[in-house]
Amino acid sequence: MKHPLDIFGYCPRCGKGGFAINDFKSKRCSGCGFTLYFNAIAAAVAVIVNEKGELLVSRRAKEPAKGTLDLPGGFIDSFETGEEGIAREVLEESGLRVTEVKYLFSLPNTYLYSGFEEHTLDLFFLCRTAEGDTPTAADDVEELLWIPIENINPELFGLQSIRKGITILKERIKEITE
Repeated sequence: MKHPLDIFGYCPRCGKGGFAINDFKSKRCSGCGFTLYFNAIAAAVAVIVNEKGELLVSRRAKEPAKGTLDLPGGFIDSFETGEEGIAREVLEESGLRVTEVKYLFSLPNTYLYSGFEEHTLDLFFLCRTAEGDTPTAADDVEELLWIPIENINPELFGLQSIRKGITILKERIKEITE
């Protein structure tokens, strides 16, 4: 796969074609001097555990990795905190209202979208949800499942960072949920 900067041949500021590699993470326009940095995009991942020690898992309804398991979450919007982003994503995908958010860890990832490989930084959050809410699959989620954490197979998850995150969660679940 090409480096994402290879896709951009023209300066987004002035439109000139002298848009050349500046270093491994940026391109610079020879005309106007604009430098475009290719940085990771922030994404948020929800870790929701019920009173039975089951993790809320989703099945992806869309590409990439359609049909594989995932955790609720998605891209953080501009002017939104990670906590606000994960609360919005959980509501959109499951109908659950997040009442408490605790940062756990982050992992780098790549996400192929429309033939373009986005580099992301996935922020994992432990989320508590409103008592009495029942999850219902919506948005880009085919179905939602409660799976006992000890029975979860990381290899069934389609995105690399989520597989690694599940492995970390299984190793640290007692300290994370206490």
